[in-house]
Amino acid sequence: MASSVSLSFSSSLHPHPLKTPTPHRAQDPNFIPTHCAYAPPSKTRSPSSSSSQTRKKHWKQGEFPGVSESSAPRRTPLKNIKKKLDRKEKAKAWVNTVTEEFSTSIEKKQWLRALQVFEMLKEQPFYQPKEGTYMRLLLLLGRSGQPQRAQSLFDEMVEEGCQPTAELYTALLTAYCRSNLIHEAFVVLNQMKMLPQCQPDVFTYSTLIKACIDNLQFEMVELLYEEMDARAISPNTVTQNVVLSGYGKAGMYDQMERVLSGMLEGESCKPDVWTMNVILTIFGNKGQIEMMERWYQKFRDFGIEPETRTLNILIGAYGKKRMYDKMSAVMEYMRKLHFPWTTATYNNVIEAFADVGDAKNMEYTFDQMLAENMKADTKTFCCLINGYANAGLFHKVISSVQLAGKFEIPENTTFYNAVISACAKADDLMEMERVFNRMKEKQISPDSSTYAVMVEAYRKEGMNDKIYYLEQEISAAVLLLQQWTLCDIPGCKGLQELLHLYSEKLQRTEMRARAHSFQDVASQARSQLSLFLAISKTAVGVKSGRQKSALESTGSGLAQGNLVVL
Repeated sequence: MASSVSLSFSSSLHPHPLKTPTPHRAQDPNFIPTHCAYAPPSKTRSPSSSSSQTRKKHWKQGEFPGVSESSAPRRTPLKNIKKKLDRKEKAKAWVNTVTEEFSTSIEKKQWLRALQVFEMLKEQPFYQPKEGTYMRLLLLLGRSGQPQRAQSLFDEMVEEGCQPTAELYTALLTAYCRSNLIHEAFVVLNQMKMLPQCQPDVFTYSTLIKACIDNLQFEMVELLYEEMDARAISPNTVTQNVVLSGYGKAGMYDQMERVLSGMLEGESCKPDVWTMNVILTIFGNKGQIEMMERWYQKFRDFGIEPETRTLNILIGAYGKKRMYDKMSAVMEYMRKLHFPWTTATYNNVIEAFADVGDAKNMEYTFDQMLAENMKADTKTFCCLINGYANAGLFHKVISSVQLAGKFEIPENTTFYNAVISACAKADDLMEMERVFNRMKEKQISPDSSTYAVMVEAYRKEGMNDKIYYLEQEISAAVLLLQQWTLCDIPGCKGLQELLHLYSEKLQRTEMRARAHSFQDVASQARSQLSLFLAISKTAVGVKSGRQKSALESTGSGLAQGNLVVL
């Protein structure tokens, strides 16, 4: 089937022969780096220098070189002055290196490296705490799923005398929201309310509303709207777009249309191109192409023109439904109107080929992407890995992972899930376990998809002991979880209430674990609920009653509340 897939824009996606870059001289094994200094000749020659040339030598070869008594008084050796100048130059270069390395680490989303360089930066004599520096770090930690480190950094900033602002508090709140720590986010919101100079604004509330919607807590959204109204804070188009996206993802189309109608009829929150993108994304992800096209035309009639992201959404939706003619037409439309093909454009095309295992066209698209100097990202390599796995080319999965390392692609849970899934499809369970261990070493938390893939792979081979091992692997962390979060919670009558209990308390436990430097415990804590859900969804071992009884006994043990709190 994959071989029959062809696109009408194949002429645009042909493999460009990449020019072989000229190797750097430092990469040449025969190249030997040398350090030399060049001193320009002096324009005038002093009398002393001319006399020194005619001065006779008073030593024999091998003896200490001295001069006659009639020579001029000895001055400071030039080599000592040169050493001092070199030390100053090296010091200046060191300062530039630290600051540049700090910016590079943030640009590459390397949060651990950025924190290490930041500690080096604080040791420099020129360092002064600045709001912008902490803002960049807080945003990076939030995007990297490190809310506890963001909190520690925020407290450190206050101790250094840097006055917090509403923007810094909002960045901290955003870090909690990105990790679905809603309770901690509301704690930050209450702290802002008590500080006259750090009152929450529409951006603060919009961030919190998005977190509540992502967790399907729509009742909290209504309460936040009421609080905004009491504080005379009017929701803007961004806020309404967030609500629209949440209602659409949850399938609450009546509420979504109500909000959208209010935007069309009102004056303060007119829909914009982002509103258009939100609606198209909702229907595109659900595969409702006709509704997506209908709304696209409605927004065009309303006077909203599409942008590059809008057309990328259409390409992605058509690709998932394998409507290659329409996908080709949109791409030609982009070329005709001089819309640039972006990384997202190529990712959508690569993903379309990857889903059907068409490795040839997928590679052509990737080569075209590199030929146009387009930067690949994590999704690019996830699509490549999935595509090679679907095509049964596991050796190219390995080469893709190695290439991602050379490109310094940020590795996240989705990236490792793609590799683990590829190993499972290749029936290489040893490599799958190796990748899983590497994932934990890098402190990247597994999710429900990770465990579901591994459990299914073990189930096919009848390896129930491996499934049991996954459960036992985190048994040490369960004791700490019980002590930290569960012993003071009354009433846990079995597995269902245990799962509900974990869903509320698990992430707070992870934060406490990281605060106490229990990195393994924190990582396992975050994945504990996912493991239970994965095992309960598969029916492996449950028929024998072993895992089920173990989990229910754990729940009843928690209900007794006889554990000691740390």
